[in-house]
Amino acid sequence: MQQSEITEVLNRPMSQELLARDLVRLAYVAKDGTPRAVPIGFVWNGSEIVMCTPTNAPKLSALRANPSIALTIDTEVHPPKILLIRGRAELDVVEGIPEEFLQSNGAYTMTPEQRVEWEAEVRSLYDGMVRIVVTPTWAKLIDFETTLPSAVEELVRRREERKCA
Repeated sequence: MQQSEITEVLNRPMSQELLARDLVRLAYVAKDGTPRAVPIGFVWNGSEIVMCTPTNAPKLSALRANPSIALTIDTEVHPPKILLIRGRAELDVVEGIPEEFLQSNGAYTMTPEQRVEWEAEVRSLYDGMVRIVVTPTWAKLIDFETTLPSAVEELVRRREERKCA
């Protein structure tokens, strides 16, 4: 997929709404060869998805061995809106708490007092974190109005061909 195509998909209004959500589902291959999909907070900075995780998270050794990942951001309504992204995980070990981690938890409803307590707890727990940075190499938006999953698109095409035959 060309970068211009990826940019076009990610700049669509629905994609931008999905990129402003709280959680993404990160899929990767674990060290034992089995698939994993985990929800994780994220921030979209306009060109990359940034997720933060503890330095002892099991997913880190798997991502070092195989950095290929897939991401899903979706809604909980019918029909769902789904943004699918593929890329490679770049791992950046940082001291302290990355700003993206604090931002990725910004959408939760907290009073100012709760926010202060939460940040104090986070800062007391983590000496450092790992930023998982993904630059999209492929993207698809499925809204079930203008775009469909590729298998459904194929079924629609076949149905139209049968009607014309």
